[in-house]
Amino acid sequence: MKYAADIITNDSYSFLAEERPVAAPLYQTSLFTFPSVDALRTALQDERSTHLYSRGNNPTVEYVEQRIAALEGGEAAKLLSAGVAAIASSILSCVSHGDHIVCSANAYTWAKYISGTYLKRFGVTVTFVDATNLQEVEDAIQPNTKVLYLESPGTLYLQVLDLPKLATLAKRHHITTIVDNTWATPLYQNPLSFGIDLVVHSASKYLGGHSDIIGGVVIGSKALIDHIFRTEFLPIGHVPDPFQAWLIQRGMRTLAVRMPYHYQSALQVCDFLYDHPAVEQVFYPMHPKSPSYALASSQMKGGSGLLSLRLKCTDRSKIESAIDSLKMFRIGVSWGGYESLVFPPLATKDGDPSVLRLHIGLEETQSLLGDLGQAFARL
Repeated sequence: MKYAADIITNDSYSFLAEERPVAAPLYQTSLFTFPSVDALRTALQDERSTHLYSRGNNPTVEYVEQRIAALEGGEAAKLLSAGVAAIASSILSCVSHGDHIVCSANAYTWAKYISGTYLKRFGVTVTFVDATNLQEVEDAIQPNTKVLYLESPGTLYLQVLDLPKLATLAKRHHITTIVDNTWATPLYQNPLSFGIDLVVHSASKYLGGHSDIIGGVVIGSKALIDHIFRTEFLPIGHVPDPFQAWLIQRGMRTLAVRMPYHYQSALQVCDFLYDHPAVEQVFYPMHPKSPSYALASSQMKGGSGLLSLRLKCTDRSKIESAIDSLKMFRIGVSWGGYESLVFPPLATKDGDPSVLRLHIGLEETQSLLGDLGQAFARL
């Protein structure tokens, strides 16, 4: 198993090599000074690889980027202020006026907003597709298509996409592929190894792991990441705070310890849900009963704590009462931390009232099952 703390040690990071600290230091500074005008001149020529001004590069941020890149199997990474910033920067770096995007319909809401609404005013068009259907994806490709944006497993229903085949299809048409890999984390899935060009993560989820930071990261080849740095990151300024980066590296040190517990606990919750009379359907691709299990297990080494379910009950008042009765599961929109969470789409404008999304946290699993049992008894 890959441990984030072992991928790049403090000793192997040149800026820290002399001091050899056990924990990475925090460089909470806005700028760096130079011993001479010539040294400043040299730094100004390459802000990506020098420490000049923390809006561009910072030792703590750079340290985290190197660790994430190594864990994901990429040449380079760029840390940004939020997951949506990583998504936006990746897409924007590939398109200009008149270009076209093919985007998976199961992607994160804000990824679809960027592709379908935000970029529309700049003359970029999009086609949303069922990316589990390779023929539908290929039929959507136009001569001006520049990006194939994917998420696997996908938002809410956790659809699994055939990433190797999609990568091959995109390369045949000279299209850049971007995959959101937040659900599986770099520990359990590495899309770059399948031929994907860029991988994005919401570091707010499992990389941070403690529900105390907002951050995003994009990983890929050095050429692509340098391009994003020059064309999107520096001009727009999605700058991660050094302390935010420091918290991410602290969370990554326990990633390989936390994820197996999330995974095994989620499997037990799925067993409970599959057998419960109030449950119509379970969405968790790494459970053996899932119709996606064969494909999912061929691409992923494990699963996370995020799953969804469909209830047989459609009565909004009964479902809300059941949700409100939960004691262990807190009601919230995010996931990836210690706490177990429930997100009801019925709280949104057009959300299906019978669907619930659960994040299985690090609490004692039997207590979580007891809490779900008493809530579903109300249905």
